Amino acid sequence: THARTQASVLDLYDTSRLRHPLQKSGDDFKEVTSFDAFDKMVLDGINNTGGKPVVLLTSSINSPTTREVIAGFLAKYPGSRHVQYDAFGNSAMLLANEKDYGKRFIPSYHFEKAKVIVSLGADFLGTWISPVEFTVQYSKGRKVVDKKPVLSRHIHFESFMSLTGSNADDRFMHKPSETGAVALALLNKLGGNVSAPSISDAGLKKGIDLAASQLSANKGEALVVCGSNDPAIQSIVNAINEAIGANGTTIDHGVSLNYRLGIDADIVTLANDMAAGNVGALLVYDCNPVYSYTDGKKFAEAMAKVPVTVSFNGTMDETTEQCKYISSSHHWLESFGDAEPKTGYFSLIQPLINPLFKTRPFKQHF
Repeated sequence: THARTQASVLDLYDTSRLRHPLQKSGDDFKEVTSFDAFDKMVLDGINNTGGKPVVLLTSSINSPTTREVIAGFLAKYPGSRHVQYDAFGNSAMLLANEKDYGKRFIPSYHFEKAKVIVSLGADFLGTWISPVEFTVQYSKGRKVVDKKPVLSRHIHFESFMSLTGSNADDRFMHKPSETGAVALALLNKLGGNVSAPSISDAGLKKGIDLAASQLSANKGEALVVCGSNDPAIQSIVNAINEAIGANGTTIDHGVSLNYRLGIDADIVTLANDMAAGNVGALLVYDCNPVYSYTDGKKFAEAMAKVPVTVSFNGTMDETTEQCKYISSSHHWLESFGDAEPKTGYFSLIQPLINPLFKTRPFKQHF
């Protein structure tokens, strides 16, 4: 597990956890005596919105049973939808893969199979997609053993010091605005049908030449990853990986990763719909867009125009404060559940402790 998972254990005993259902009363909140009473208030509110859509806003959901429960709930309200929002998302990769391969997905990466790894700002040992998994893979290529007395080569391009960059064999700095130019230059040198961009920095040009030569010399055993959230840049990276034969070897398109499934445009559309008065109810779980969205103030103002707003978050965060009803869900260590983090890889979850407070599992709300 990584540091965030380990730290989340402390949330179980956080003294600011919400301990019972609440209803906004003026500028404050008052306790709702029972879940039955809470459910009645929320359902009455939804049924009195004049048929306006219900929107469920969550972080990425990789639980098959939760997705099924959500689909069943939304089917009762025509025009309603589920929006997945991640504060740190991979929207660009999802959209680029949909454009290039006809499917919106994040593939599986195999760093252990790569003799050469080139990263364009992807902190895959620290924060990028699945760092615990990637660290284990990466470490296999960084150890000299009798059967394999050769280390993998790691070339890293980035705009600031990262954990991954600090472990690279060769590290090259550039402006954040130059990520696309670096990707285009690499594709050009690998035979792609693109014009070479103008790059003035001699050190950066040297790094691009090095990366291109190493990738060319290790086709089928090389991998390029990119942390950019620009779909155009991710499409360029897709073309680079096609050119070096990464797909089917160091990249597996058959097994997708079910993390960070949110599309940035969806949260923008939601904010605009709420501001226009086109949302009847907003149900929020495990995300805090008033804090993390690029225009959190606008999002909060738009929420005020929604007749029914409900939070299932565990603490009184910025988004929960804007809601009219609050019913905190169990902490994950208090919950039963399931997950499909990768396509075809299933996990069952059981609680470590009885619920400490008057909370409910998220799925049970529906």
